Amino acid sequence: MTEPQPERPRPPELSGVDLARQALVAAKEQARARGAAAQQKKQARRGGLRSGARADGRDPLPLGAAINRLITERGWETPAAVGGVMGRWPQMVGAEVAQHCEPQRYDEDARVLTVQCDSTAWATQLRLLAPQLVARLNADLGHGTVKMIKVLGPGGPSRRYGQLRAPGSKGPGDTYG
Repeated sequence: MTEPQPERPRPPELSGVDLARQALVAAKEQARARGAAAQQKKQARRGGLRSGARADGRDPLPLGAAINRLITERGWETPAAVGGVMGRWPQMVGAEVAQHCEPQRYDEDARVLTVQCDSTAWATQLRLLAPQLVARLNADLGHGTVKMIKVLGPGGPSRRYGQLRAPGSKGPGDTYG
């Protein structure tokens, strides 16, 4: 047998004033929702949210700060730093060495800086200075940024003499290796 359940009290029936209050609350909620939708449409027409009194990611930046942000986001810190060294090459190695030796490229994977010299004597001199120069570059750029300096001597003149050539010949210098 089931026991008789006690009767639940019924909510009191709302009178005129209570019904009016409830209707007012519902009307305010609907107006608030319509107002928010209208505000979103207005912002969409203006091109999105506007910046307020406090700084956020949408505010304009000075050019230097924007470039630094781009470099950091793209992970270009090392290439940019090495590029800066190439621009400051005379200050890093001295005016006399910079006059005869010029940085050509930086291989980020191998961490090798390639330098071209205008004579074999300066290429030899730079090879002797390479360990000190690597230490100076790493002190400026961060440890391990440059592992080795590859020194290139002067590019020789073209050895093409005359119109007729034997296949595979390098010209008159082919017997010298």
